[in-house]
Amino acid sequence: MAQDQKHILIVEDDAEIADMVGKALGHAGYHVSAVMTSDEVHITFAHDPPDLVLLDIMLPGDDGIDIIRQIRLNRTTPVIMLTALSETGDKVNALRLGADDYVSKPFNSQELLARIEAVLRRAAASPKLARDVYLEFDGWRLDTRSRDFRAPDGSLVLLTSAEFDLLRVLCEHAGQVLSRDKLVLMTQQRQVEPYDRSVDTLISRIRQKTETDPTHPAIIKTVRNGGYVFAPKVQEIMP
Repeated sequence: MAQDQKHILIVEDDAEIADMVGKALGHAGYHVSAVMTSDEVHITFAHDPPDLVLLDIMLPGDDGIDIIRQIRLNRTTPVIMLTALSETGDKVNALRLGADDYVSKPFNSQELLARIEAVLRRAAASPKLARDVYLEFDGWRLDTRSRDFRAPDGSLVLLTSAEFDLLRVLCEHAGQVLSRDKLVLMTQQRQVEPYDRSVDTLISRIRQKTETDPTHPAIIKTVRNGGYVFAPKVQEIMP
């Protein structure tokens, strides 16, 4: 495998779909592995960690929801869920558990490739300040260079790439009301889709990791008919 070649792990029990997706990704220049079970996922992570996981929700044994829950225990590897159109509840659950995006079946390979490229770009580099700095608020520290996030007690808080990018944008625009549409555009470089609640899900996940009482948030506040505002004062500190 070339040093800069990205490794995509396909977790799909339909051999025909896995083969079709694998060929499309291979032609696009990716290194591809395909497995069917959670045990095989763990083996792959141990021996050849992927840069991104394409994860089907409906699997024998541990399903996609179980697997993403296991991955998010200690990894921030980007995950795109492959879902059926009828699995709305599962999509929401997957996003809450840490999925970075989802693609509904049936899908075409060009759409899938575009989603993969977008997620990998977000994982590699979030929106840039003029320089890398620490962003500090209420004792919390977001390191824009290493992409670490630390609690006031110094412990490391795991953030997915999507969570990090959203939190960074909110910190950079502290005190400003940002709409959902603007947050999607600023963090994902795309227009918001109808009924797209991905920002709300990410906000909920960040609140679970930062707020003393997520039901009464003091850090990321909801502005009715406006969006969200990052309430604390943020200080930029050079590393």
